[in-house]
Amino acid sequence: MPPPISVTILAKNSQELLPQCLQSLARFPEVILLDNGSTDATVAIASQFPNVRVFHSPFIGFGALKNLAASHASHDWVLSIDSDEVMTPELAQAILTHPLDNAKAYRFLRHNFYGKRLINACGWENDLVLRLFNRTVTRFTSREVHEGVITDGISVETIPGILNHYSFSNTGQLLQKLNQYTTLFAQENRFRKSSSAFKATYKAGWTFLRNYFLKRGFLYGFEGFLISACNANGAFYKYMKLHEANRSMATSLIISTYNWPQALEVVLKSVAQQNELPDEVIIADDGSRADTKEVIARFQENFPVPLRHCWHEDTGFRLAAIRNKAMALATGEYLLSIDGDMVLHPDFVKSHKRIARANTFIQGKRVLLQPELTQQILQTKKWHITPFSSGIINRFNAISSETLAKLGSKKRPDIKAIRGCNMAFWRADVVRTNGFNENIQGWGREDSEFAIRMLNAGVERRNLPFGGVGYHLYHPENARTSLPENDEILHDAIAQKAKWCENGISKYLG
Repeated sequence: MPPPISVTILAKNSQELLPQCLQSLARFPEVILLDNGSTDATVAIASQFPNVRVFHSPFIGFGALKNLAASHASHDWVLSIDSDEVMTPELAQAILTHPLDNAKAYRFLRHNFYGKRLINACGWENDLVLRLFNRTVTRFTSREVHEGVITDGISVETIPGILNHYSFSNTGQLLQKLNQYTTLFAQENRFRKSSSAFKATYKAGWTFLRNYFLKRGFLYGFEGFLISACNANGAFYKYMKLHEANRSMATSLIISTYNWPQALEVVLKSVAQQNELPDEVIIADDGSRADTKEVIARFQENFPVPLRHCWHEDTGFRLAAIRNKAMALATGEYLLSIDGDMVLHPDFVKSHKRIARANTFIQGKRVLLQPELTQQILQTKKWHITPFSSGIINRFNAISSETLAKLGSKKRPDIKAIRGCNMAFWRADVVRTNGFNENIQGWGREDSEFAIRMLNAGVERRNLPFGGVGYHLYHPENARTSLPENDEILHDAIAQKAKWCENGISKYLG
């Protein structure tokens, strides 16, 4: 005998078609209905069917919801149906009698209707949907929208029969779903895909051409034109929403400093002159004297963004700890980390934000300044540095170009040339790897150990060779007496493929 099957349904305000949907599933031993906050008679209708069990959850994305519904099932074989779909008796019979193989997932043909009219055009035709699977073998992807069953390592077989999908009955429903799905698309792909007004326009035009002409929408009169136009609008608005989402980023600039107020004054002046300001600046102060506090207080009087001072007592070189404390205070979702001796190019923040990508941290470059130029900047509090200026060592790093930055940004699988004096990363990635390792004290390796854990956790590294330019004021190198102990911590993280450190930012988080 074929194994028993649990049917799962997501529902919200589905009273119109839910009775037909559930009646078509009467032969199945169990139906799990996961309600997302219905305010109509959805739950009451479901409760009238003896094989239906009702659960509740807020909306967490379609993929996550479908996996949650499957987790409530009593049986391992799961059939996922939407609340606006009605199974034909022939398909129900075929599914219930078909021998099921754990190494397979099963699909069937879906007919899509606008109102009561079957539409075999506009991309709605030949719609094979993969819905039947063994939950011990596979699951839905976690995507917020356009989720699907993962088929890695399993084969797909088609079961004969028809699933009728009564997706829309009027223009208002089309527009409502268009708005919902375009918003979810933008949320899911934020900083994962690029977008622009041109791309949105191009996508919209091509979508209408493909749906109305190439996919034969013109054969279906009013309905064909309406569906094609709505699909084109969907393409336009999802990329416009994505364009807006990619531009809306809250940034916190973290500046690490210790007892060099003259340099910090110049650095803060360069921050105030940014063409695109961060949303806040936090000084990560590793125990400086009162003169540093006085400089910060003076700038706080008229600084263009909130300027916060994060200080702890001077008990030795504890850069990892003060960075963690500052990042714990940060309200931005994207963190830019520099040292208090890095004077910033006017496009520093702008170019870092333009290159930001999800699940990625950025390593920027530094322009090394010679002692004479450094003294001149500290005395005059003025600078104008180009790749051709005298007094700089690595001129190539002084080039700032948005176009070259996009072309030159490459993934790096290693920690070579990692420097915390010019880095950018997502606060969420910092939290899930527990920030900097505070077991590292004294100069050296805190940046490399942090980066190796990010890489081990699946966060990609990219270099920013033609942007995020910072000019490094000359100073004598720090003592390296702690380097052997810190090297050992780094080597342990590499050998153990560590993704987390025990002594990190978590103790400062609420």
